[in-house]
Amino acid sequence: MTTFPMKPVGVVHGPAEDPSGDRGWGDVDSVVEVDERFGERPFEGLDGFSHVELVFVFDEVEERADYREPQRPLGRRDMPAIGIFADRGPVRPNRLGHSACEIVAVEGRRLTVRGLDAVDGTPVLDIKPAMPAFLPEHVEQPEWAQRLMESYFDG
Repeated sequence: MTTFPMKPVGVVHGPAEDPSGDRGWGDVDSVVEVDERFGERPFEGLDGFSHVELVFVFDEVEERADYREPQRPLGRRDMPAIGIFADRGPVRPNRLGHSACEIVAVEGRRLTVRGLDAVDGTPVLDIKPAMPAFLPEHVEQPEWAQRLMESYFDG
């Protein structure tokens, strides 16, 4: 298979430091600072958008050695065993994370967002404005996923 080298566009500065923390992200404000190579106005035109989508790397966790066997999310016994592509956790192929976050403020190369479930120092690979046209009208999920996420953003 082909590999694709990537260079982060920026880094997360935030209060969370423990990559195993998995609750209460909804009130967390983080700053994404993008690299100087994007100039001093990389977020020009972002005003008017309420949210951005961020793609980042779970760089502080190890990939699993074997993804063939389904596992319980967060190791919880009350959850069913699921395949890797039914899970959004950080221990995954390529360790990629994706979050839609509320825009709090924009200042030069710094974008303050709320609800980013990434720790301080996390490399950011891309930032895109969230647009309803790219979102499905109806999203469904199983009951176990609803239970799993009940306190993820609320704490």
